[in-house]
Amino acid sequence: MQGLTWIAEHAWLYPALEVVHIAGIALLVGPLVLLELRVWGLAATLPVGPLARLALTVTVLGFCLVLGSGLMMFGSQPAELLANRLFIVKLGLVMLAGLNALLFHSRGGLQRLDGFARGQTALSLGLWLAVIICGRWLAY
Repeated sequence: MQGLTWIAEHAWLYPALEVVHIAGIALLVGPLVLLELRVWGLAATLPVGPLARLALTVTVLGFCLVLGSGLMMFGSQPAELLANRLFIVKLGLVMLAGLNALLFHSRGGLQRLDGFARGQTALSLGLWLAVIICGRWLAY
């Protein structure tokens, strides 16, 4: 990955990657919040299935933007980031959020809309907010 160190030195490329990263975060977390609110019982007249399909499609797009831009930013300074505990914590939180989503969908959380599903969506929101906090602290 050392071949990407030029990214950090480029006048506008690294800031552009940060913009893509932040836009990806918005696309990832925003639809999840709407779906989680529906799981918690708000807007109960909205059918869960179509809302979930739309939300998860946009969320996956957001995650792809975050992953691609994040890998490029990581490649511009891999040694520094790997030495930073906060970066490792952030990656761990992303992994936990992914495992939580996998468990949510594998147990049919959207069909159940039970207390466990509500708890998982609350955990999801907390994990993604913690990821965002870690990311902002990394920038300073």
